[in-house]
Amino acid sequence: MITKFRQHGLAALALAILGMTAQAAETYTVDPVHSSVSFMISHAGISDIHGRFNDYSGTFVINKDDPSKSSFALDIKVESVDTNNAKRDEHLRAPDYFNVKQFPSLTFQSTKVKATDAGYEVTGDLTLHGVTKPVTLKLKGGHKVVEFPKGTTRVGVTSTVTIKRSEFGLTTELGALGDDVQIIVGLEAAKK
Repeated sequence: MITKFRQHGLAALALAILGMTAQAAETYTVDPVHSSVSFMISHAGISDIHGRFNDYSGTFVINKDDPSKSSFALDIKVESVDTNNAKRDEHLRAPDYFNVKQFPSLTFQSTKVKATDAGYEVTGDLTLHGVTKPVTLKLKGGHKVVEFPKGTTRVGVTSTVTIKRSEFGLTTELGALGDDVQIIVGLEAAKK
């Protein structure tokens, strides 16, 4: 009888621990109303052109107990490029630049997450123009949780990373436009 009780007691304890572990991971969906994805590139070596993407989605799975089990994903619709100049934006969508009909998305999917004092160091696969390369992002934030509006739990992260567009097959006008593109993200996400 005691052995049976111990077995049931241990099973109940194991289920309780598993339940707590399962609750440690929280899933958040990027809120585009309170987020931004932008970029900056040199023009003729004398100034910078700024742009943004207006259509994107993403998911964070944050495991505070074991950050290595966290994940970050972002899907950007390249057709939504916006440099505040309609003619230039149409050219950027064309085959000699982004070629949005063949390559409609710019995506990031984490493969490794490590907690830092400021947030997270996230290594993952960045896919642009049909080419996938590993990149590492230093995400600031992700630890602080707020409730806004009442009943909605949110987290936020920011990051800046520089990529070489030529490494992704975007080589048009390398002389007039810089090879380095700075990508800046500020993402708020609401708990599912």
